[in-house]
Amino acid sequence: MMIPIPPEDIREVPTSVLAYVGDAVFELYVRMHIVARIGGQSGVLHRKAVKYVSAPAQANAIRILHDELTEEEQNVFRRGKNGHQGSMAKNASPADYKYATGLETLIGYLYMSGAEERLDYLLNRIMTICDEGKQGE
Repeated sequence: MMIPIPPEDIREVPTSVLAYVGDAVFELYVRMHIVARIGGQSGVLHRKAVKYVSAPAQANAIRILHDELTEEEQNVFRRGKNGHQGSMAKNASPADYKYATGLETLIGYLYMSGAEERLDYLLNRIMTICDEGKQGE
């Protein structure tokens, strides 16, 4: 279910807002992915979710997917990656944290733009990458 609230010009939305929305969308998608495929108790589900939502996992996924992104998507990712970081992750390198933030920015952008089909495609690809445990290629 998409609830996009497109602003007058999505390009004017601060990257921090896009990343904030993208983080929530990604977290919900991951939770639904895990429940549908694994099931189990909440503690088990949480431990499984870390495989997907950690900055290193997100950074790895976007590094693999980068060449599949459109020019517009690469620009949004770059803006998010290079934007001012309000905080830093405790368990990630600064580079991985920036890449993960760029990915969350892209997810937020696609969600708020109402690009449901493209968002679903990329989220499915990310789940596949994480499920297969692929390393950067």
